[in-house]
Amino acid sequence: MMRVVVLPDGVRVVEAKTPDLGPGEAQLRMVVAGVCGSDTHALRGRHPNVHPPYAPGHEVVGVVTAVAPDVTAVRAGQRVTVEPDLPCWECKQCVAGRQNLCEQLGFFGCGSEQGGMAEAFTINARRLHVVPDELDDPTAALIEPVSTPVHAIRLAGGVRDRAVAVLGVGTIGLLTLKVARAQGARRIVVTARSARSRARALAFGADAAVDATAPDAADQVRAELGESADVVFDCVAEQSTVTQALAIADKGGTVVVVGVPAGDVTVPLALLQDSQLRIQGSATYLPEDYADAMVLLRDGVVTAADFVTAIRPLNEAAAAFADAESGDHIKVLLAPR
Repeated sequence: MMRVVVLPDGVRVVEAKTPDLGPGEAQLRMVVAGVCGSDTHALRGRHPNVHPPYAPGHEVVGVVTAVAPDVTAVRAGQRVTVEPDLPCWECKQCVAGRQNLCEQLGFFGCGSEQGGMAEAFTINARRLHVVPDELDDPTAALIEPVSTPVHAIRLAGGVRDRAVAVLGVGTIGLLTLKVARAQGARRIVVTARSARSRARALAFGADAAVDATAPDAADQVRAELGESADVVFDCVAEQSTVTQALAIADKGGTVVVVGVPAGDVTVPLALLQDSQLRIQGSATYLPEDYADAMVLLRDGVVTAADFVTAIRPLNEAAAAFADAESGDHIKVLLAPR
């Protein structure tokens, strides 16, 4: 038996049978697992695709304890992180190397049978990446979240020497800011609702921070950039930010939707056409994004000292979720102790 976090009605830690090892799988002992915004949104009924009850935890670092006889990619004793999308490997998208867009996609820790907030779990060994020895456990827990902006920036065509806006500076927005700066953005302006969030973004390297609630927020961002934005990363994805993003990118810019929208939005189609704007969705990541994220973490572009603001034992999962929702923390981790 083992302890596992479940979200059936609130956040609970329950006893469950340790899962059996299946073909192609590895069994892991959890070391740390991050509380993601998607988990807190699902808990409150605000995620479009993930709904309780389920076992959360997809930002996971673990140690391999056993592997199936047909597994050669990893071995017992290795420390690994999980790439949580679960592709079929056979559909058109998977064959083309876009397994994050699999037509039958599952997602570990987001509605699948298992999640990483558990003392032990099993997963297809192809979803594991060996963690470099120089990354400690809290730093390794950031590999998955850092891969999100790495992928988004890749889809944007890069940001080197470009004017960039980041709308929303929660964890993903701040990581987008850090990665964009490391990848050579010429100037970065962010928006945020709270003064505390704006101050944090400035401390993390933003050139300017604008009040997202200001009626002229888009104009202020363009003024701080000194031009229109070449790329806008919308890390909130609601009507107000999409409207602002298109205004900031006008003309000829690209808007990358990074945040997970809680509902539908409308776009001014005439502006989109006449100004030749591009709206680009960004869905999770690919193995090359994980590789780049590890390099960024190894080089200190993103540090656990800056981002990991609380670590709680597994039994305090409910408190960890409350911490993550409080606005007082950036990244909250769970450890099995």
